[in-house]
Amino acid sequence: MGRKAHRPRRGSLAYMPRVRAPRPIAHVREWPAEASLRLQGFVGYKAGMTQVFMIDDRKGSLTAGQEINTPATVIEAPPITICAVRLYASDTRGLRAATEVWASELPKDLARAMNLPKKYDQAKAIEQAEKLVKEGGAADVRVLACTQPRASNVPKKRPDIMEIRVGGGSIDERWNYCKGMLGRQVRASDVLKAGGYIDALAITKGKGFQGPVKRWGIKILPRKSEEGHRQVGTLGPWSPPRVMWTVPAPGQMGYHQRTEFNKRILKLGSDGKEVTPSGGFLRYGPIKGDFILLAGSVPGPTKRLVCLRQPIRLPTGAPTSPPSITHISTASQQGA
Repeated sequence: MGRKAHRPRRGSLAYMPRVRAPRPIAHVREWPAEASLRLQGFVGYKAGMTQVFMIDDRKGSLTAGQEINTPATVIEAPPITICAVRLYASDTRGLRAATEVWASELPKDLARAMNLPKKYDQAKAIEQAEKLVKEGGAADVRVLACTQPRASNVPKKRPDIMEIRVGGGSIDERWNYCKGMLGRQVRASDVLKAGGYIDALAITKGKGFQGPVKRWGIKILPRKSEEGHRQVGTLGPWSPPRVMWTVPAPGQMGYHQRTEFNKRILKLGSDGKEVTPSGGFLRYGPIKGDFILLAGSVPGPTKRLVCLRQPIRLPTGAPTSPPSITHISTASQQGA
């Protein structure tokens, strides 16, 4: 008897349907439940990758205590401005935005992203929000933060707006914390710490409309195939008489939202010259100010906005102290 044919499925069905993301800014669907009173996220622009030499501090590693070479992603993270505080109420369909309180002084470039009211009564808005908090109608507290592209090397002026949840104890404590931050600038070092972990959310690099060979990794048919070569051998059985959704088909590839869990923060810095390679990063340029150095890769091309969220499932036994970095490569990426 012959051997049983073994042909694993080509491609994963975990992310179906593979459609384009609605916008280039990742949407955070879940925030961690933690007791510390702080912002649970930050945003930055992906600049590129480099390599870092560091002492391996992972317990049980074969190279523990030795110098290792680790690929790292550099994210330029200029300070963000807390523009508004948003209170959510709970109903039968989940959370809904109940009220907002905007800062009295907003960045001028924010008018490029949204229509700003000419007259705004902040005192009345604060009164409504505090009434909602005292009555127990508020279920969650989040802030609206905008970026400063002018402070980075991203070639645009229009800021990106991101909603960030505030973790902590009671709603009253979180509301008072956000009220004190309204209109202020927050740096990455105020939210994150070196050696800790974050989840990176971003929109991947778009590849347009692609066929099933590139999109799903199916085999190219033999030379004598009549109907074509870069397509599936069969669309399915006679019964059921329809094409199933599991059949590899051409369509959109890339520009999907993806989440990378537990990316370690190797370094938080304020001088971009420490990580900028000679001649600048490819398709980005030099780092001007604050930066975040993450171990490994993150989704998206250069200049893409990356949302950094506090870890929602922190690994047990992982090192949390800042690593000992011996060298950060600044060799030219221009091929010279």
